[in-house]
Amino acid sequence: MNINSPMRLGDLLEGLAPVRQDVVLTGLTLDSRTVKPGDVFIALAGAREHGLRHAGTALAKGACAIVYDPQNAPVVQASLRDSVPAIAINQLGHKLGLLGSRFYRRSSDKINVIGITGTNGKTSCSQFLGQMLDACGIIGTLGWGSFGQLHETQNTTPDALTLQAMLAEFVREGKKTVAMEVSSHGLEQGRVAGIPFKGAVFTNISRDHLDYHGSMENYLAAKLTLLQTPGLLFAVVNLDDDYSTQILSAIPENVSVWGISATGRTVLGGETLQVAGISPISDGTCFEVIWRDVRRRVHVPLYGDFNALNAAMVLVVMLATGMELGPAVDKLVQLQAVPGRMECFGGADEPLIFVDYAHTPAALEQVLSGLRRHCTGKLTVVLGCGGNRDVGKRPQMGRIAEQWADHVIITDDNPRDEASADIIAAIRSGCRSDKITVIADRKMAITTALKQAGHRDCVLVAGKGHEHYQEIRGVRMPFSDRDIVRQTLKAAS
Repeated sequence: MNINSPMRLGDLLEGLAPVRQDVVLTGLTLDSRTVKPGDVFIALAGAREHGLRHAGTALAKGACAIVYDPQNAPVVQASLRDSVPAIAINQLGHKLGLLGSRFYRRSSDKINVIGITGTNGKTSCSQFLGQMLDACGIIGTLGWGSFGQLHETQNTTPDALTLQAMLAEFVREGKKTVAMEVSSHGLEQGRVAGIPFKGAVFTNISRDHLDYHGSMENYLAAKLTLLQTPGLLFAVVNLDDDYSTQILSAIPENVSVWGISATGRTVLGGETLQVAGISPISDGTCFEVIWRDVRRRVHVPLYGDFNALNAAMVLVVMLATGMELGPAVDKLVQLQAVPGRMECFGGADEPLIFVDYAHTPAALEQVLSGLRRHCTGKLTVVLGCGGNRDVGKRPQMGRIAEQWADHVIITDDNPRDEASADIIAAIRSGCRSDKITVIADRKMAITTALKQAGHRDCVLVAGKGHEHYQEIRGVRMPFSDRDIVRQTLKAAS
């Protein structure tokens, strides 16, 4: 995280803490293992341990200063205090965005950042925007960079320092806009603090991450903080979502409101794009959009009604940023599917196989109900649920799978530290029919589903999408649903 022109510690911490021993710094880092000479090591009060415990490593690697959160901090040894400036700042975690913004010369002010939040659709919408908007960068679950050229990230929304570094790189590359997934965790933990979002997009709100937030009220409240960004110009809201009223009421008066609806709802005092006639076709989906009394037919090479709505939401963002309806609609035909998001394999003389990240009840129902309209034969779903996560959704997902599919294979997802049999039993408890098969080994479950499917059938492999690992007892082992599907199809050809 270096920049060409150095900064002084006093300038970095101006207004936050007094600096008696000023030094020139060349970088900021939260990880003592990545410290380079001239870096400031920032030690946060972590959930498991305080970063200050790694100060010795940071100093040995050449840290020029240490900035730390005094909460639960171990005693700063005299030898540490004497060697480099060691400065305490209360609630440091929530000030990382400001520090990053200062260090990277407010690069985030020089680019239009559109934040996309919601339970489902964040990744698809950000990836679609990355394709539709000129000179558009992407930050999210699949990585950061340009569409098709992404660098890996550890979290949907990276830490505040990393985000500022990414935005600075985008500015250097000449990007004009960034489509950024903004998770509830990222909002709750202040990771996007210091970023002046120009647009906020709310895809939908449904049950997710209750193991972290505790309740839907807390989960929604975290999402709504995106609207508190100073300088926000527009907000896009799915009017058909159950929580749309709360979202609309939280939008500041000076922010332009754009709505999208497939049920005829409108935004008073704002703009509304109506969607109608969603129809599955052999190579994707067709639908109509109506805006300001102008009706246009849209064809996108994407499967599922929900993907048509994702594309329509992206269209609304294009309109909100100044694009005309005709050129925007014409451009949508160029959309490419997102890896692990209703990604289609097979076809012709083979069954249609879809790999999708659907790991919540709402997402699973959206995908299966959409595939039910596409599928002319039998529909099979392979699914599991992650361990150490919201246990209440497991029977719900079993019930939904049973409702929409002709055959359900329950298997492992990422069991993490839980027993596979317990997770499977919880999913199974929501089922009441004999269409259920349990195959704990995920690879065997996928290959079994594909081998049993006829050429007119559809198979959905749900839950892991783009992921390239399976986590069992703290160990991440290489595993890709997409690769297993490819290998099985190739072996059968």
